[in-house]
Amino acid sequence: PLFNVVGFHAAVDCDAVLAGEIEDVARGGGTSIGDCALVEEAREEFNLNDPLPVRYGYWLADAVRGDFGTSFKNRMPVSTVLADRLPKTLLLLTMAQLVAAAVAIPWAVASAYRSGGRLDRVSNAGAFGLLSMPNFALGVILFYFFVVRWELFPSRFEDADLLVRLHSLVLPACTLGLPLAAIYQRVLRTDLLTTLQEDFVVMAKAKGLSDRRIMFRHVLRPSMFSMVTIFGLSASSAIGGAIIIEQIFSIPGIGRALLEAVVRDDFPVVLGSVVVIATGFVVINLAVDLVYSYLDPRVSRDS
Repeated sequence: PLFNVVGFHAAVDCDAVLAGEIEDVARGGGTSIGDCALVEEAREEFNLNDPLPVRYGYWLADAVRGDFGTSFKNRMPVSTVLADRLPKTLLLLTMAQLVAAAVAIPWAVASAYRSGGRLDRVSNAGAFGLLSMPNFALGVILFYFFVVRWELFPSRFEDADLLVRLHSLVLPACTLGLPLAAIYQRVLRTDLLTTLQEDFVVMAKAKGLSDRRIMFRHVLRPSMFSMVTIFGLSASSAIGGAIIIEQIFSIPGIGRALLEAVVRDDFPVVLGSVVVIATGFVVINLAVDLVYSYLDPRVSRDS
């Protein structure tokens, strides 16, 4: 279904661009549409002389091989453009999820331990504050303090060795990960409070086990299901946030390539980016199912 939808738009959008001077777009601007030779050359290059179903078949056959055509602007294969941008976005998203998990788990545990107390109330207020703040606003605030004022991080992505790349992605990862941490904290805290009321927890306390041992050995793992589910559901918002964050911090990733392609009417790059992002959703949901089977082996046995 993914390739059907995107492929149909690939065929239709080329007609739309042609109606709006596709020859001028494909040639980078400045070419007269009255030049019949260039017009015909552009039509042949993009298979626009063929019927719509035939063009869709061409696109689908190329797409399943990873060939999304050639960029209108820089005349490079779209697969080459995306292959250069994808690792940076994956690194950003991975770091953001690590930040979110590293902050959310101890945050939720501390809130559940002191449920209803002052620490819990402050934690709830902080979580709601992060949830109500847009990613771009948090990014601008962090950029001002940590880059402009204190000069602790670079103002743009530095594509050097791994340590330099990680250092330049710390601030963008925090910008993307902290709102996710607030979501995870709220969900995990609720599940921890529910699990703490279970009979096996009461039995463990009766046996004299410490609160720390009960929490980390018996309560935390069965309370992670909802957090894992939210992890899969938050993938779309994380990727959407990455588009804005890559623009703020000048990260040459998939999100920035997609935004630039939309502005420049570079439809092959737009369509290729959409396919890559949608494929990422599928992979993430598959990974969530695998994590389910690890957290509770009964899931794999039942399936």
